Amino acid sequence: MFEIKTIFLFLVTAVAEIVGCYLPYLWLTQGRSAWLLVPAGMSLAAFAWLLSLHPTAAGRVYAAYGGVYIFVAILWLWVVDGIKPTVWDLAGSAVALAGMSIIMFAPGDS
Repeated sequence: MFEIKTIFLFLVTAVAEIVGCYLPYLWLTQGRSAWLLVPAGMSLAAFAWLLSLHPTAAGRVYAAYGGVYIFVAILWLWVVDGIKPTVWDLAGSAVALAGMSIIMFAPGDS
């Protein structure tokens, strides 16, 4: 159960961070409404809160979260930006997820 909760939290956290950064990007580069900064700020606050929900050391969580962020960012590239990931994008995501798994789920001291 710990593994499923951890992965779910990481996925939701990554989406919150990406949305929090993507909305200002739309405002700055595509001339969208500055009102996008309101949900962006809320999303970044949710991102910080979600990271605090993990039951292990903060440094370990931040390090492992990076691997999931990479994976979700590549999915975002495909689903939202409409750009199909390359084999190198997928390979890099797989390596990042493997690193996350080693950091979070290795047996031993927590």
